[in-house]
Amino acid sequence: MTIAVFEPFHPIAAIALTPQAIRTLAPLCQTIGATLHLNENQATADAFNLQTYSIPLKDHLTDICPQYRAFIFCLATGAVIRLISPLLSDKEQDPAVLVLDPAGQFVISLCGGHQGGGDRLTQLIAQQLGATPIITGASASLNLPAIDTLGIPFGWRKGQGDWTGVSAALAKGETIQVIQETGSTLWQQHLPASIPFDFGDTPTIPQARLWISVSERQLALPSDFPQVQWHPRVLWVGIGCIRGTSKQMIASAIAQVCQQYHLAADAIAGIATIDLKADEAGLLEYCQERQFPLKTFPPDVLRQVSVPNPSSVVEQEVGTPSVAEAAAICAVSPVASLLVPKQVFKSQTEAVTVAIAQAEREYTGRTGKLWLVGMGPGSLDQITPAAKTALVQADALIGYSLYLDLIAPLLRPGQIVEAFPITQEKQRSQRAIELATWGLTVAVVSSGDCGIYGMAGLVLEDLQASGWDGKTPQIEVFPGITALQAAAARVGAPLMHDFCAISLSDLLTPWEVIKKRLEAAAMGDFVTAIYNPRSQTRTQQIIDAQAIFVQYRAPQTPVAIVRSAYRHDEQIALTTLAEMLHHPIDMLTTVIIGNSSTRHYQDWLITPRGYII
Repeated sequence: MTIAVFEPFHPIAAIALTPQAIRTLAPLCQTIGATLHLNENQATADAFNLQTYSIPLKDHLTDICPQYRAFIFCLATGAVIRLISPLLSDKEQDPAVLVLDPAGQFVISLCGGHQGGGDRLTQLIAQQLGATPIITGASASLNLPAIDTLGIPFGWRKGQGDWTGVSAALAKGETIQVIQETGSTLWQQHLPASIPFDFGDTPTIPQARLWISVSERQLALPSDFPQVQWHPRVLWVGIGCIRGTSKQMIASAIAQVCQQYHLAADAIAGIATIDLKADEAGLLEYCQERQFPLKTFPPDVLRQVSVPNPSSVVEQEVGTPSVAEAAAICAVSPVASLLVPKQVFKSQTEAVTVAIAQAEREYTGRTGKLWLVGMGPGSLDQITPAAKTALVQADALIGYSLYLDLIAPLLRPGQIVEAFPITQEKQRSQRAIELATWGLTVAVVSSGDCGIYGMAGLVLEDLQASGWDGKTPQIEVFPGITALQAAAARVGAPLMHDFCAISLSDLLTPWEVIKKRLEAAAMGDFVTAIYNPRSQTRTQQIIDAQAIFVQYRAPQTPVAIVRSAYRHDEQIALTTLAEMLHHPIDMLTTVIIGNSSTRHYQDWLITPRGYII
């Protein structure tokens, strides 16, 4: 469902004041899962997820503003500015505010473009409506990722710094020094060539600096040299405590350790301890308040970990010589080393032990998604609106290099784009699953329909083999116009009666099995669409297929040979079964062999529906 693409922006409110605006917003709300707010005098029973109000709109917005992350207005921009200006505080907290014209031709990102996600939401809704997105931020106009959003896909937390100053430096094309000490470098590998980042490989003098680390640096503000900090969540805090230790005591101990070792609390991924503490009230309250995952380990697992400060007293109490240190290490890796050895904090009635280990890969804190996207035959206008929005919203795109080139105009700055050769379908699937399991939203791109000779089946097979629970990562399938439909549309109506599709590729199916299917299709008088008819190394199969059909069909049976349907280099040949091999055929070609009633008329192929008239 398209709603899944818009879930990161929920809840969304839509505001309309005129009948035309209602006609524009009502179907959009149903598609994206937004709530349509109408004056009670305008309410219509046809509206999806409707909420009415009877007070002035300005007062109604004041009431509902805290409830929504995004607002879509379908009224004059000036009126929207006057309505929302009293409700805005700062860009860290402001919701996304979008404006649509009543005809739905333009979508304007008015407020909350970066932190609120307004720019992204504008792009998605524009794709959904076939409208023009209006984004006026400097980074968007320069096709650059925004400094204050580049870490979001990886779960990074924003630290202190002059975010406005560094963003301004980026907009002006000034050199920004990047010092990355930890966290994923995937974002570095997919930057525009024009971006003014200095990763230490050029002897330039920077005008701003970007830190990516676990350290908490005290940056001078204001400053002529703006700096900002992103904190990847790679720190796992091991905790040991006596029964009944309070949340406040635990929080204070962790804060003191972070301060002593100059570590950012925002770099904490989660908490680890012994399973005996899985019900410790103070620990659970602390994790819930900060939305930290809690990992627990049994004593026999912790006992196997080599630690610098074992305790015989602890071993007598809980069955392992270490809780905090061993749990921190187990949360990261059995062979990890400690960043901070155990630190003990005591009061008259409470005691907490804290140790910290650092993981190589950050914790994203997100549920990964796998979107299996069919991009259609290749032309952008043949991609469904739902598929377009999925491609724009995804953190990462995985696909065959040709397919990714075809959809390049849809891509946005900051997306991870990984291209694979045509024969590496298995590698594509495994990489997509890896990234989604980590927490990213990954679009796996197939030409045509992803479920017809596409990647959907392979990805699901690999998930099944891995013991997938059916929930994480989440799966969504976005269908597309498949090759046989596109080819048929270019030559008329050859598929109007029973038809089948057969791939001649024997990479995954034995040739003897393919021959049986060809014979059955030919004998059964099915219109037959042939996929993957000929490659550079596999040339005999199409010859054998033609020979099989000649045994059961007349030599003059119409045949369509369509290469790269709807692409700029499209080629179409209408021929016969006897002459089909005289035309160029390759892996980008779909061959449609008519049945006994298919006819060729005025450069069109027609297969009668078979009804008695």
